[in-house]
Amino acid sequence: MRSALLLCCGSPRWAERVAAHRPYPDADSLLAASDEACYDLTAAELDEALAGESLSPLPLAGARGPATLAAHTALRAAHAEYERRFRHVFVICLDGYRDDELLDQVLSGIRTRLGNEPEEERAVAADELRRLTRGRLARLLAPDP
Repeated sequence: MRSALLLCCGSPRWAERVAAHRPYPDADSLLAASDEACYDLTAAELDEALAGESLSPLPLAGARGPATLAAHTALRAAHAEYERRFRHVFVICLDGYRDDELLDQVLSGIRTRLGNEPEEERAVAADELRRLTRGRLARLLAPDP
């Protein structure tokens, strides 16, 4: 159970907290517990979870179109600037977007968030990580199609 949870969020404390309260009466209770555990992450635990995200592949492999190469080049440059400025990986939850919208959403998000102050961006990144975690957990719970 813990290893499956760690695939959703790279914080061992988050995984321990979520696992400790099982069984959950329903999926909504589990997702609420996940959110609460994410909100309670310390700065060091958030750093640990964000560091785990840097190992995740970009979800943009399926992006196509005439401007895709230029957009990917711009995205790599923006990622490098983001990591230099904020000292952690850029995270964004893309749940609900179509494949052909992902690249634009990431580029727009990273460009906008590069203007944030470090403390503001840390809060935004923590909320994006919470949303990513929630989506991953929901997909883990979903029956196989």
